[in-house]
Amino acid sequence: MKPATTLLRAATTLAITSGAVLLAATAATAHVTVSSPDAEPGGFGKLVFRVPSESETAKTVSVTVTLPAQSPFAFVSTKAMPDWTAETKTEKLAEPVESDGFKITEAVTEVTWTADKGSALSSGEFTELELSVGPFPEDVQSLTLPASQVYSDGEVVDWDQPTVEGEAEPEHPAPVLELASGTSAAGSGSEPRSATGGPEATEAAPGSDGPARMLGGAGVALGALAIGIALRGRRRGTA
Repeated sequence: MKPATTLLRAATTLAITSGAVLLAATAATAHVTVSSPDAEPGGFGKLVFRVPSESETAKTVSVTVTLPAQSPFAFVSTKAMPDWTAETKTEKLAEPVESDGFKITEAVTEVTWTADKGSALSSGEFTELELSVGPFPEDVQSLTLPASQVYSDGEVVDWDQPTVEGEAEPEHPAPVLELASGTSAAGSGSEPRSATGGPEATEAAPGSDGPARMLGGAGVALGALAIGIALRGRRRGTA
């Protein structure tokens, strides 16, 4: 076998393998996450829940987010979203809570978004669900906001596992909002933009698929370079 042919085959294999690694790494980091452009202790802000649909055989039909019970929000409102219906669940508090000069006796504890018929998320798609809430508690630096994702075949994925520093990320980490910086924490992977998405995707946060994309991209680039060298060698050999 000619050296140029051997190099060409090896380069092609490298490019294909790198692409497969990239796709696998991206899929592994597709979690439900929460972020905010303006959240800070004591203030009001927007919560953005990014929801990817991961099932290969079913569609995401609804998502439920649980709001903090120990530090309830005095005000919660949902953003109008085409093709999705939002419902809130309000419960009486065991004891009244003082918040920003208000005495809260009941609070929204859950918000459920349900896709209209024909609008469920297929595999590889994602959407962003938004709330306006406040005031945020002043005595905590982060809020854990568990989510439950329901698929059309009845499967329910609970994103409620705690992420422990120094340990491997759990399979279904609960979304965590860091109030100090107003950005998402545990499980904060970035998803590819789709037709159902909202604002432009932000830069990948630590622990996301950014490194995987860089590694996969570098592998593909090296593979393409090797293919070019092999083809050039083949042309010289036949000249």
